[in-house]
Amino acid sequence: MEGTMIWFNPAKRHGFIRTDEGERLRVDQDGFAAGQLVGDRCRGMRVSFERADDRLEEARAVNVEVMPLFAARRARARGRR
Repeated sequence: MEGTMIWFNPAKRHGFIRTDEGERLRVDQDGFAAGQLVGDRCRGMRVSFERADDRLEEARAVNVEVMPLFAARRARARGRR
């Protein structure tokens, strides 16, 4: 699944993701894939993840990975020699 980070608070060790389907899922700090940690400035980051359903708790996101941003191509200058 894919979605967007709503917020993540490192002090509280959790945050929330909005799925592309509009659902809000909790993500805990240990829910990020190895080497994938985000700070408090993650709002709007695109992420991929798996949904984990637990009978006792609300659904949450696991194996969360930040999706890479692709750099935009720069325009060439015209008429300069």
